[in-house]
Amino acid sequence: MARFLEMLPDGAEVLTPYGATECLPVSCISSSEVLSETAEHTNAGAGVCVGMPVPSIDARIIGVDDGPIEHWDPGLELPRGEIGEITVRGPQATKAYYNRPKETALAKIHDSRGGLWHRMGDVGYLDERGRLWYCGRKADRVRTAKETLYSVPCEAIFDTHAKVRRTALVGVPSGEGQEPVLCVELLPETARAERSAVESELLDLGGRSAQTRDIRTVLFHRGFPVDIRHNAKIGRPELARWAARRLGRRGGAKPGSASSGRNSSGRNS
Repeated sequence: MARFLEMLPDGAEVLTPYGATECLPVSCISSSEVLSETAEHTNAGAGVCVGMPVPSIDARIIGVDDGPIEHWDPGLELPRGEIGEITVRGPQATKAYYNRPKETALAKIHDSRGGLWHRMGDVGYLDERGRLWYCGRKADRVRTAKETLYSVPCEAIFDTHAKVRRTALVGVPSGEGQEPVLCVELLPETARAERSAVESELLDLGGRSAQTRDIRTVLFHRGFPVDIRHNAKIGRPELARWAARRLGRRGGAKPGSASSGRNSSGRNS
C-alpha cells in the first residue's frame, strides 16, 4: 500500500477487499486505516485487519473444525477476539460447488431459516469494533503437542526483519504433534555468509512474543514454491515436505496442517 501510494496523487486511497471466489466481497479496508493503525498491530502478530464486513454480509467466527457442520447453532460462535473459522452469510455467497457434494458439505452450513453460511476456509477473529482480522488458512495451522500456531500472525513478526523477503510457517512430524518450522526467503541481495546472523536475529525476534517463542527451527529457501496463479499463495505442502527432508523426518505435513492446491516447483536452497 505504501509503495503504491507513492505513485498516486496526494490524498489518494488504496482500498483492499477481502473475500474468495465463493463470496466476494466480504469486507474492505482503506490504506489510511491500515497505515495509520492496523499495520503496527499486524507486525506485532495480531493478524491482518481486512476491515468491516460489507453491509450485505453477516460474518461470524466459529470454533475450528475440519469436518462438515450440517446445521447452524448459535453455540458454534466464539467470543470477539478469539481466533476461529471465518463464516459468512449473504446474497453474494455461492450455494454449492458444481458436482462436488463432499466439498459442498465441508463448506456450507444450513440455518433454521433456510439460509446458508459459507465457511471461508480461513481463520481469524472479530475485534471490539466488529472489524475482521485474517490469521491465515485453516489448513495452514500448525498443531504442536501443546498449542496451535496460526500462519499469518506468526510470520508477520519474522517478516519485520530487514533482510527477509517473506517467511512461511510449516509443520513437520514430531512425536504426537508437529514441530513448527520457519522457512525463510531472504532478499536477493543478502549474502549466504549472512545467514547465521540472520537466523540468530530471527530467533531473537520470535523469542520476544508468546506466540512465536516456541518456533526454534529456521530453514532458508532460495525461492518458495507458489501457486501458478498467485505468487503470494505459497505451496505449503511442498514446502513442508522439503522441510521434513532437510530435517531427516519421514513424510511432510499432516492433513489439516498445510494448504491444498496445485503448485509450481520451487528452487531448493
